[in-house]
Amino acid sequence: MIPTASYAAHTAKAPLAPYHFDRRDPREHDVVIEIEYCGVCHSDLHTVRDEWGKGSYPIVPGHEIVGRVIAVGPGVRKFKPGDLAGVGCMVDSCRECVNCKDDLEQFCMKGAVFTYASRDRHDGSATQGGYSSHIVVDQDFVLHMPENLDLAAAAPLLCAGITTYSPLKHWKVGKGSKVGVVGLGGLGHMALKLAHAFGAQVVQFTTSESKRADALRLGAHDVVLSNDEEQMKQHAGSFDFILDTVSASHDLDVYLRMLKRDGTMALVGVPEKPTPLAAGALIFGRRSLAGSLIGGIAETQEMLDFCGKHGIVSDIEKIRIQDINEAYERMLKSDVKYRFVIDMASLKAAAA
Repeated sequence: MIPTASYAAHTAKAPLAPYHFDRRDPREHDVVIEIEYCGVCHSDLHTVRDEWGKGSYPIVPGHEIVGRVIAVGPGVRKFKPGDLAGVGCMVDSCRECVNCKDDLEQFCMKGAVFTYASRDRHDGSATQGGYSSHIVVDQDFVLHMPENLDLAAAAPLLCAGITTYSPLKHWKVGKGSKVGVVGLGGLGHMALKLAHAFGAQVVQFTTSESKRADALRLGAHDVVLSNDEEQMKQHAGSFDFILDTVSASHDLDVYLRMLKRDGTMALVGVPEKPTPLAAGALIFGRRSLAGSLIGGIAETQEMLDFCGKHGIVSDIEKIRIQDINEAYERMLKSDVKYRFVIDMASLKAAAA
């Protein structure tokens, strides 16, 4: 067993606190990673506070994980000790269903095994995430990290990056596309960077004039105030694709009417309550409203290679693990530009 230091939630209402547990020894195809950085995703907060239900404690969150391989199982051929490695939102799947065979493990028909708050397919133990010193994962769910990227700033690519890359790729965004991005946060700022790199004309929708300069810096060609009726009229019916990254309840109809005939708006944010929708916004224009999750492992590696080629990383604020509870409160207030990343050296320092 591998003694592992971490921070965990012990109940839905308790702050995260130090927690020690044992990781499994590597199985035949396992990779052991010493974690150097872990991004902080809003999903972490939702899960530890049991806002999505069915929480089983203790929970060690974290699924934007990067570090170095320190050991491998005897059957591992894809990694060796010393390699940079990443782990995203999944650590296993059935590998047999039609979705898994199509490299879409995130849609595994028997249920993907997520990096934390899930159950190991072999022994039924609870999976625990990256707010920890080590992680042990099957080689088929470990990613090669580009050597040229800042490792801390690359960590959020494992969730925020692939969550936005996958729909942009699926709906064939590229040169000649006019793309809108709704929301300028951890997901939205990655969508701007990626859509820009794909060669699209990118427009940021926002309700705040103060975000204009940042949106332009991050890759937007234009910024539209969605609460300004005149500005919205100027762009009505002109978008090929809109990526909506907002997790709070908001009016979808106003953005659907920005789409061209046969245009698509994809949702990657998950509001707490169902969102009302006027059918006319879809019917008059044959528009589509869709959703997208993360990508499969092959597509996630493709995204990392693309980001390595184009020098794309997340805008981050590094924090110590000891400051995670304060970071959660700041994240709720959108007081971060644009992703917290935990420097796991702080966990070693605390344990010393």
